[in-house]
Amino acid sequence: VQVVESGGGFVQAGGSLRLSCKASGLTFDDYAVAWFRQAPGKEREGVSCISRTGLSTYYADSVKGRFTISRDHAENTRYLQMNSLQPEDTAMYYCAVSRDSYCSGSWYTLQLYAYWGQGTQVTVSS
Repeated sequence: VQVVESGGGFVQAGGSLRLSCKASGLTFDDYAVAWFRQAPGKEREGVSCISRTGLSTYYADSVKGRFTISRDHAENTRYLQMNSLQPEDTAMYYCAVSRDSYCSGSWYTLQLYAYWGQGTQVTVSS
């Protein structure tokens, strides 16, 4: 199984980026997918989760109203649209494939995810 993120980069505060996540070696559509991030010196934290169907989505309080998680069935891709980016959003962003088809109440728990990408760096300047 391979999970690959893309779309990171360097933006100024207030800017936008869209991250993409693709997976191979498994039926991507069978599983919930989440985005996590990790800033230097900090623990990895959950950003957002989307269920297999895409009907259920969850967000960390810190990104609600600014980030949107979505899925494109035809492209077999999951996205994280990030708007109104702030310097505190600077981190390595990881895509993670759940062991389940749904996002549980504790979707931000790392152990719920079986496969992880290598990450894509997002840097927001003030």
